[in-house]
Amino acid sequence: MKQVITTEKVPIKLWLKDIEEGALEQAKNLANLPFIFKHLAIMPDAHQGYGMPIGGVMATKGVIVPNAVGVDIGCGMCALRTSLTYIDKIDLRKIVDKIKEVIPVGFSHQEKAQNENLMPKQNIDFTGIVKQEYNNALTQIGTLGGGNHFIEIQRGSDSHIWIMIHSGSRNMGYKVARHYNDIAKKLNEQWFSEVTKDKELAFLPIDTTSARVYLEEMQYCVEFALANRKVMMENIKHCFAYVINPIFFDHIINIAHNYAKWENHYGQNVIVHRKGATSARKGEIGIIPGSMGTKSYIVEGLGNVESFMSCSHGAGRKMGRKQAQRELSLENEINIMNKQGIIHGIKTVDNLDEAVGAYKDIDTVMDNQNDLVKILVELKPLASIKG
Repeated sequence: MKQVITTEKVPIKLWLKDIEEGALEQAKNLANLPFIFKHLAIMPDAHQGYGMPIGGVMATKGVIVPNAVGVDIGCGMCALRTSLTYIDKIDLRKIVDKIKEVIPVGFSHQEKAQNENLMPKQNIDFTGIVKQEYNNALTQIGTLGGGNHFIEIQRGSDSHIWIMIHSGSRNMGYKVARHYNDIAKKLNEQWFSEVTKDKELAFLPIDTTSARVYLEEMQYCVEFALANRKVMMENIKHCFAYVINPIFFDHIINIAHNYAKWENHYGQNVIVHRKGATSARKGEIGIIPGSMGTKSYIVEGLGNVESFMSCSHGAGRKMGRKQAQRELSLENEINIMNKQGIIHGIKTVDNLDEAVGAYKDIDTVMDNQNDLVKILVELKPLASIKG
């Protein structure tokens, strides 16, 4: 931990020295909520989000806050070690081209509905947004999405070639998040809640029907996001095997970073909201990616109680998307990737929102959380496919 702010209702514990003004203001809003438990934890990759900073961890008593989970419910990482200890550039390019053929990216969906057996099992009581979006989700499972979602092929410090995926719950998660946040806002206005609309932190008391159904639908979105990553990983494995054979694969490592769940901390059952943060219980294996031109990490949690046993979910942005497109040099960002021999998709100014220069230094982020996780494997990018 790097600093503690004690001017608010509960302490704000930060694992970074410099936090942008907007994110700090949001952290103070959270620290003054009437239902916040113990303290607020801010991870080293933190930056401003909607209502709650990305990289924030908050425990609450008796309520759930949809905006403290966010719109990409269940967004997270999968990583997989292959049996390969070497891959040449020709085969790498063939694999990348094959992946682009079989995995839709950005706003693209599958051409037809996928097999329902790939989907998480639906609770028969679901009558809300999940049911409404289910058929659409059948065309979205196995797709990457856009923004900061990616597929990377990496070389590990263990000498193995790795596959990593970052993706979420697609439109289903977005619709669930928006729907229940809107309900929370209306209810909070009716109750004349002290949590005013401008703070973007409307809440649902846990004993209400709306909260119960949101928790159920949120959990389904978490499971759908994992199913989505698993389908992509299976397709990527086929792409590798199409080019290189024989090849073998280890078990998938999975970790989500946008969700809320019941946990026990400091001897009490509370709802922990992680928005752009991952669980890091003692011995738990996790994934912390860098930017497309920097290292990523397989880590082991240390179970630090002060972070509610959490860690960062990545490097974290230091520039907004539009700012990066305005201020970064396209030539410089392309050179960063080319000098390392990374296969990438930076072609135009529009691609600069996900360039290396738009993100914090991953080495600093990792140094700032050496009391939260220990590094098991360093992963250097060989090829990066962005949404």
